[in-house]
Amino acid sequence: MSNNCAVILAGGQGKRMKSELPKPMFEVLGEPMLEWVIKSCEEAEITDLCIVKGYNAEVIENYIGGRYHTVMQEERKGTGHAVMTAAEWLGERRDGNVLILCGDAPFVDADTIKQSLELHIRNESAVTVITSEVNDPKGYGRILRSADGKGISGIVEENDATDEQKKIREINSGAYWFRTEQLLYALEHIKPNNSQGEYYLTDSVFILLDAGFHADAYISPNPDVVLGANDRKGLLRLNDAARKAIIEKQLDNGVEFLCTDGVSIGRNVKIGVGTKILQGTIIKGNTEIGENCVIGPNCLIENCTVGSGTKLNYVQAYDSVIDSSVKIGPFVQIRPGCHIRSGVKIGDFVEIKNSEIGENTSVSHLTYIGDSDVGSGVNFGCGVATANYDGENKFRTVVGDDAFIGCNTNLVAPVKVGSCAYTGAGSTITKDVPDGALAIERGKTEIIEGYGARKLKDRTEKNHRS
Repeated sequence: MSNNCAVILAGGQGKRMKSELPKPMFEVLGEPMLEWVIKSCEEAEITDLCIVKGYNAEVIENYIGGRYHTVMQEERKGTGHAVMTAAEWLGERRDGNVLILCGDAPFVDADTIKQSLELHIRNESAVTVITSEVNDPKGYGRILRSADGKGISGIVEENDATDEQKKIREINSGAYWFRTEQLLYALEHIKPNNSQGEYYLTDSVFILLDAGFHADAYISPNPDVVLGANDRKGLLRLNDAARKAIIEKQLDNGVEFLCTDGVSIGRNVKIGVGTKILQGTIIKGNTEIGENCVIGPNCLIENCTVGSGTKLNYVQAYDSVIDSSVKIGPFVQIRPGCHIRSGVKIGDFVEIKNSEIGENTSVSHLTYIGDSDVGSGVNFGCGVATANYDGENKFRTVVGDDAFIGCNTNLVAPVKVGSCAYTGAGSTITKDVPDGALAIERGKTEIIEGYGARKLKDRTEKNHRS
């Protein structure tokens, strides 16, 4: 693949999306369509990429972040014109082959890229069109196969097709392999001879055929290779197609779904055999979940590692590690930087941030643990909070093994509670607690007789006057 490259067309505006976002940056299952296309190229071992940007180009530029070369299409005058903007870049690679892809057609896959290239090289073609056979080809350009069965004789658009040609089910996906030298030749001869005054890349096929070169087409076994989105409805269809395809794959891998309503799983997610995914669950990013878990209902898990036998119920977890046999929820947030060790139980309405929770520790409801290192076998009563921020700096709290933190305890960091130590309910702990000690830190109770009655009388008189 070393002498092969790819140009991805990502300059489209997508007016019907009604957004300032470039169309290829709209997301399918949490990833921009452009990223889907880039990853397919990378999986096919094509890493020499040029991204053609155009509308709101800084969005594309910021997203690419220097990973790949970009060129600017100042005016959007068709697909052929978009490729022309990369002519100088292509000129430095004229001894190889180039793949042309649309940045808003996310379902082109690595196998299709590889196998179409093999056909392209084997048949010594100047151009190989990636095609698909569909039941309803309406609206797509039809592929005209040569009478001798060797290659193609052209592409006819829907409006120009005869009744007989409209019956053809093989359609153009908009993706092509070219010998780079021949593509550069074709780009020099494309003319804007159409009502739109645009340069169409499809014209390059006719130009190369007229020049005596061989043209062919590879029928992808992936029927979704042609799918794109021109509006929000189309984008929804892409998300539905991707979501269903991934769930089907997970089912084949032994994952159980009791109901798929509201379930969305990213394409990089790995889930172990026997795990149950319940309704309303969203799993994103590079998440890996072990075997025999129960995830859901209504969980959001992003970039996490979850061990086997863990149960998450109404949990949001981000960029964290949750070990095996953990039970969390409902209504719990695990913020980035956490490591929840095996056997931990976390009750409802708990938030944990940038903390390690040791094995078999129990965290009761209505508790906040932030920037803390908690040992094993610890028990947190309800309403505990670590006060980790003084307005300028954040400090850590340390809790030793087998400690017992009483209800409504405030641990004001930096502070350490020793192993087997206790804190009295309602305490605000500002000093380190030695191992095995009991700490009670409460303000002195002062009772002012009659205060409430006087306040009530004052309010009553004020309301009467008003």
